[in-house]
Amino acid sequence: MISVSGQQLDLTDPAVLVGGGLAVTLLLVLLMLRSAGRSAQRLEPLLMALGNRVQGLSDGQHQLAGGLHHVSEAQAASQARMLALMEARLAEVSRGMTDSLHGSATRTARSLGDLQQRLETIDRAQAKIEKLSGDVLGLQDILSNKQTRGAFGEIQLHDIVQKALPSDSYTMQATLSNGRRADCLIHLPKPPGPIVVDSKFPLESYEALRRAENQSQTIEAQRMLRIAVRSHIRAISERYIIEGETADGALMFLPSEAIYAELHGNFPELVREGFAVKVWIVSPTTCMATLNTMRAVLKDARMREQAGAIRKELALLYTDVERLGERVGNLDRHFGQAAKDLEDIKISADKAGRRARRLDNFDFEEIAPEAAAKVVPLKP
Repeated sequence: MISVSGQQLDLTDPAVLVGGGLAVTLLLVLLMLRSAGRSAQRLEPLLMALGNRVQGLSDGQHQLAGGLHHVSEAQAASQARMLALMEARLAEVSRGMTDSLHGSATRTARSLGDLQQRLETIDRAQAKIEKLSGDVLGLQDILSNKQTRGAFGEIQLHDIVQKALPSDSYTMQATLSNGRRADCLIHLPKPPGPIVVDSKFPLESYEALRRAENQSQTIEAQRMLRIAVRSHIRAISERYIIEGETADGALMFLPSEAIYAELHGNFPELVREGFAVKVWIVSPTTCMATLNTMRAVLKDARMREQAGAIRKELALLYTDVERLGERVGNLDRHFGQAAKDLEDIKISADKAGRRARRLDNFDFEEIAPEAAAKVVPLKP
């Protein structure tokens, strides 16, 4: 900053630099003119013109400084407004980001909670699967042994019979007259009579059939299954069908729907052979249906057995009703006789009352002539 004629000039301002350059140029011209020795008269108009020009330049400089100051203030105000707008925008963006981050954190926490619950559910399911795997392995161990496999079939048969029939209509592990012990003996009335249900489980041959990988293995497994089923049918027919003691047929219970379906689907000749010797093959489902039919037969037979007792009780009831009618008649006659006796007593009471009143009034003159004739005269 420099001070010229009381004016503060900024040397960094372009307008000042331009004006200053012009002034310096004019001064140099004046000096050159003076050094050339020109006369004062010729220089005076030029100097006045230069002075006016310098004054004009000074005025323009002042106007330019005012304009630049106004522009600077406008620019500062614009920058202030821009800063305020940017601050507001930044605050809004910050709030939006804060809300978004808060919502994201909430959703993330909720998602983590849901994920934790799902993981817990998966853990429980995994534990159940492990337990089920252990149960399946235990079942495989049971089914791999013939004795335990037979017990498995007997238990399943007992559960089905227990649900379908009354407890007094069957006997588990019943011993027949030939010494054979049947898994279940159902006490049906004659005909047909008691019928035996025996559990059989040809698992080995069926599993061999399922595991067969070629034609020869399949043929061998089918042969083994035919042999096993035929032997079971023959054993049941020979052991549990006793003439005069049991029904003329028996049931072979297969505790596997798969084996039952395999026999009826691919070995129909075995089913027909069972029909021929009156051994009917049943699965858990068909056994339940058969037992429900037997339940209806048992109910009908018991109703027929009770029909005679019902008729006897009806006859006794009729006799009691007749006796009751006779006694009601006798009681009615007694009531009639009692009513007649009461009426006679009432008449006698009325007569006695009238006579008592006459005696109380000493009304002897009004005694009837019949009564006077009966009076016995006194003798002196």
